[in-house]
Amino acid sequence: MQDVRYAGFWIRTLASFLDTLFLALPIGIVIYFLSDGQWFDLSQFQYNLQMALSANPNALKTQPQTSLKWELLFEFSILLATMIFWKKFKGATPGKKFVGIKVVDALHHEDISNRQAITRSLGYIISTGILLIGFLMVGIRQDKRGLHDLLAGTIVVYESSSERT
Repeated sequence: MQDVRYAGFWIRTLASFLDTLFLALPIGIVIYFLSDGQWFDLSQFQYNLQMALSANPNALKTQPQTSLKWELLFEFSILLATMIFWKKFKGATPGKKFVGIKVVDALHHEDISNRQAITRSLGYIISTGILLIGFLMVGIRQDKRGLHDLLAGTIVVYESSSERT
């Protein structure tokens, strides 16, 4: 078995940022237009943003109203798209593929199962709770596993050079 190079906090953060730009943002735009603007109140969001930029202390006093139905559709669409990319790119979303990392089974270093993919995706919710500690664990642990990785039995590793071509 080859040596495993764990992907650390910053490379995974970059991959997540890229996934937000190239995966979540386009899906969000499509769902916003499908909802005919009912997903969330964009005008309230813009108003809050203007107040925040002017350092107004009341900037977050009122929050945009959201539709649970459209929010659930967005979250399900992200989950589905992520799973499709994990299958297509053998454990990588577009952001992970771009930076040369992938998600694999922690024990066998093979492709993850659908169950692991779903558990890992839902584990993001838990990792986000309590001050993002589940994600910060990646920067602390020697094996670079976040809480969502521990729950799903996965690790994030660098692709070998033969896999990238």
